[in-house]
Amino acid sequence: MALFLCPKCPKIEVMRLIVTIKEMKNYLRVDYDDDNTLILRLIDTAENLCMEILRIDDRADFTAEKKRYKIAVMFAVAYLYEKREEADYNELKLTLRAFLANYRTEGF
Repeated sequence: MALFLCPKCPKIEVMRLIVTIKEMKNYLRVDYDDDNTLILRLIDTAENLCMEILRIDDRADFTAEKKRYKIAVMFAVAYLYEKREEADYNELKLTLRAFLANYRTEGF
C-alpha cells in the first residue's frame, strides 16, 4: 500500500493506493513524469471500479486484500491509459468481472 501526496490532484490529496505510481509506470512502460497525475487518477478510478464490481464499500477492506486485486487494478489502469480516446467501459467491466469473479460478494 502506498501513500501519495499529489499537489496537482486535490481530489486525490492523500490516499492509500494498492498500486504505486512506480509499479504502474513500469507496467505501462512509461519513462517520463508528465502523466503522473493522470496515472494516479486512473489508479483511483480503477480501484473504485474494482470495489464496485466486488461490492466492497470500505477501501480499508479492499486494500487489506491487495494481493488478490492488484493485477485487476493494473489491467484496468492500462486499459484506460492506452485506450483513453476510445475506451469501451462495458468491455472493461466484463473483463474485470471475470478477473474478480471468485472474490465477488454475493448479492442482488
